[in-house]
Amino acid sequence: MTLYFQLLLFTISFPLLASWDKRFNYASKFKYLFPSIFITATFFIIWDVIFTKNGVWGFSDVHTSNINLLYLPIEEWLFFIIIPFSCVFIYESVKYFFRLEKYENLSRNILMVVGVVLVITSLFNLDRSYTFWNFFFSGLFLLYSTFKRREYHAYFIISYIFHLIPFLIVNGILTDGNFDFNFSTDPVVWYNNDENLFIRFITIPIEDFFYSMLLLLMNVTFYEKFKS
Repeated sequence: MTLYFQLLLFTISFPLLASWDKRFNYASKFKYLFPSIFITATFFIIWDVIFTKNGVWGFSDVHTSNINLLYLPIEEWLFFIIIPFSCVFIYESVKYFFRLEKYENLSRNILMVVGVVLVITSLFNLDRSYTFWNFFFSGLFLLYSTFKRREYHAYFIISYIFHLIPFLIVNGILTDGNFDFNFSTDPVVWYNNDENLFIRFITIPIEDFFYSMLLLLMNVTFYEKFKS
């Protein structure tokens, strides 16, 4: 079992087991969740294939399987199912435990400012593919989301903050070459630093934080749309 696959199992284990917890009743919402995951994954996989083909990032042969489809290891395809599944579970848990409606306007304004900053920053980094497209896509989607009032902005922000705990663990291992379970110092995922800002939080590129934000927000947006 590859390191990447072990990390995915670790990520989904608790949300999957808790899906039938009567407090959250997450399993009953799968009919809204999986179409949302499919739509979002389609966008991200196309992006992923193009960037992998062009060497913006890549994957270790040691820590991933030999099963590849369109330049991506099978674990990377599973990533866009398992991570959203787990993150939307966090989102549903936040909705159960918190009442954040009074912070909706503040949350909307925060996300709008972040969106503007990301779009502007992207325009100053046209020569860095990951920085430009990541910030541009994330910024545009944030601006689209905040174009009108939505009832889930505050819940999204708190969910994003909570999701940073597993994000730092899992993504930290994915981008760190020191987890040499197979006697390899290669990271699971490597980055071409000419294509990003080369600003790291420990081992994680700063762009990954907004990549994850976009992944979560797109899934939540479609999820809430289908629920309504």
